[in-house]
Amino acid sequence: MIDGREDQAAGLRRLFRQAPPAVVALYATGRWATQNALRASHRIAGQHQRVLLLDEARGDEALGPVLGLAPGPDLLQMLDGRLTLADLLQPVPGLMGLVPAAAAALALPLLDDARRTCLVEAIKVLHRHAGFVLIHAGRDSARDPSPFVQAAPQRLLVAEASASGATEAYLITKQLAMAGAGSLHVAVTRARNHADSEDFFASLQTLVRRHVGVALVWLGEIEHDDIAAGLTRMPSSAAAHAGSAFLRRLTAMNAWRPSPA
Repeated sequence: MIDGREDQAAGLRRLFRQAPPAVVALYATGRWATQNALRASHRIAGQHQRVLLLDEARGDEALGPVLGLAPGPDLLQMLDGRLTLADLLQPVPGLMGLVPAAAAALALPLLDDARRTCLVEAIKVLHRHAGFVLIHAGRDSARDPSPFVQAAPQRLLVAEASASGATEAYLITKQLAMAGAGSLHVAVTRARNHADSEDFFASLQTLVRRHVGVALVWLGEIEHDDIAAGLTRMPSSAAAHAGSAFLRRLTAMNAWRPSPA
């Protein structure tokens, strides 16, 4: 006879063996940058992935106002003990939800070990329900990436096929390269057709290769290609390693302390 308690334990083991989500730092460019970031998020979610947005962008670049969301508490505010993760997660149709994280991104390096560990544990709980975690960053922040962006195993640049989109894509790529980024995935949006998007990427790649030297990885068009598959196109063991690397890197910050002035 099978012990019911044994069945329950086996179920819990299966739950916690679930592969960690893909964690990707997301930058979007162009006149419709915030809409482009959301277009990419919904496209990934539509490819059978539960997408959690950690939004560290501020002001006009924040995603909440575009989604019609009222200002909500920041991830950092859960440290006062009065909020739960359910209070923080703002529902977004088609996505797992959005968590504002601008204050948490700024404060993380300055927190003591106990508070930093608490914040990382909260993110870990959110991860258990997500297939993708997209860390939406403001365009100007690329010159000084947050700890979340630095810890993310991958970076996705959603480039609008326009003059402003190209200029911003180049600047973001250059700034991330100066901050130590080794490569970036690029997906083009709002192109007239597939050939136009390929030409746009080829021009950007040539410019970046000539003046920056960082590798750009072509994912295709947001509107027509499987962006989620492109971001996870690696052996399952490697994908799991990349997904858990984000939490390990944040946890490793517990040993870091700012140098005295």
